[in-house]
Amino acid sequence: MYLEHVNLVVSDAKAMVKFYQTAFPHWSIRSEGDDDWNGKPRHWLHLGDDYQYLAISDHGEGENRDLDGHTTGLAHFAYAVNNLDAVIQRLENAGYTIAKPGTDNPFRKNIYFVDPAGFEVEFVEYLSDIPSERNNDL
Repeated sequence: MYLEHVNLVVSDAKAMVKFYQTAFPHWSIRSEGDDDWNGKPRHWLHLGDDYQYLAISDHGEGENRDLDGHTTGLAHFAYAVNNLDAVIQRLENAGYTIAKPGTDNPFRKNIYFVDPAGFEVEFVEYLSDIPSERNNDL
């Protein structure tokens, strides 16, 4: 079992594509189209690779939840990557800033960015293949 996709409603799909293609240069738009969602027109797209993707729709209104608050909603989602330093370098070179540092752990490195729609995204590089070490919160 694996998570195939996450569906995000945003106000600026182009900004989202730029951010995620910066983080994952091999991602492309797999499909896209225009339709109506409960009386409002929207453009949707699937951005990813052959195995996982983000479904992004541009009919969002308002701001995302306050990540420092206690409002119910998505806190963050995470991607396991092979080279965290390379992801950070690509994102910083494109003008994105680290939202918060990761934790100090001998078995993983991680970092958080906030994407253009206000979703917090964690990128993690595991330094161990042993599940009990990878999941240890030292």
